[in-house]
Amino acid sequence: MAAGQVYNRNSFLDNLAKNLGRERRHQVERPEWDHNPQWGVLKGATQDELVEVLKKQCLLIHTDVHETVSSELPALITHLIKEYGGKSVVTWDDPRFEEFGLSGLPKELNEEEIAVRVWDQEGGEENLAFSATADIGITFSDATLAESGTVVLFSDKGKGRAVSLLPVIYFAIIPKSTIVPRMTQVAKHIHNKVENGELVPSCVNFISGPSNSADIEMNLIVGVHGPVRATYIIVDDK
Repeated sequence: MAAGQVYNRNSFLDNLAKNLGRERRHQVERPEWDHNPQWGVLKGATQDELVEVLKKQCLLIHTDVHETVSSELPALITHLIKEYGGKSVVTWDDPRFEEFGLSGLPKELNEEEIAVRVWDQEGGEENLAFSATADIGITFSDATLAESGTVVLFSDKGKGRAVSLLPVIYFAIIPKSTIVPRMTQVAKHIHNKVENGELVPSCVNFISGPSNSADIEMNLIVGVHGPVRATYIIVDDK
């Protein structure tokens, strides 16, 4: 089947309508709701105010937070990698690493005898094998939800999901402009792309701190099926 092509759609929908005992509906209008409380959460908050909300939420989800400016970002990341005892690091192949002055990070870390792998879209199993044993995975956040302390990652060719899932420690670099009040804004962004006929990510990941579970008698256990520690690095945009 070609990408984006659907076969037998009309016959399927006609048969479905027949079994429901009604005519086929070709247009469905979206209801106009009287109340939309989701848009009122943190309405009018400035970026600085959203940063403060995000930081407070991170205390509840066991996530470390650091703030910096772009010129000091490379030094901070190197310092944190050493502080956490990282000996192997995997990162996205993301143009923002160069934009924020991090293109030289692999060479610098290699000189410190820290192994680094940049996600290779042709790497396949090699990417997964390295990520599975890596100490630290580093990505940028594509959108960040202040209300829940969540980073949103849009999968792409150089942005493997394993980077944020398999290493022991996860670093999320958060450009300040990516911070929005809550999931409402991200859902609207994706919806608008669909409405405009634009391509959307094959996978959207919502990550709120380190892996955790409260399934057993509602006792929170952190680090059960993914990164055991998470660090958010908020940085001013370039």
